[in-house]
Amino acid sequence: MYAVKQVELAARAHMDELLKPVGITALQYTALTVLRRRDGLSSAQLARNSFVTAQSMADMVTTLERRGLITRRRDPDNRRVLLISLTDEGDALLTAYDESMGALEERMLGPLSADERVSLEDYLNRCRAALADEPPH
Repeated sequence: MYAVKQVELAARAHMDELLKPVGITALQYTALTVLRRRDGLSSAQLARNSFVTAQSMADMVTTLERRGLITRRRDPDNRRVLLISLTDEGDALLTAYDESMGALEERMLGPLSADERVSLEDYLNRCRAALADEPPH
């Protein structure tokens, strides 16, 4: 468990350093990448998919919207829900960092063979699924 947390913290620190020039954090970058894959999520859905609390996401959404990286619009099926989308500016920011984030991932996984990478992803997905079956105590 400790090794997983160490990897997560090291990766986040490297991402934060890479993103410093544009003034966003690794967590904000993660939320933007989620929106790139799944447009039109509610704040609660975005929080779950970005692995942050709903309160943290509410603050993050406000910041990202102020920066012009996302927009919010009313859900036509449920007027109480706001759906979040990536703006062209947000997409351009992600595109500008695709290569450097890919290089960071390659640096992290570089010591592993192709088969080991597949196995690692499988092991981590199984661990995540096992913990998802039961809420934390």
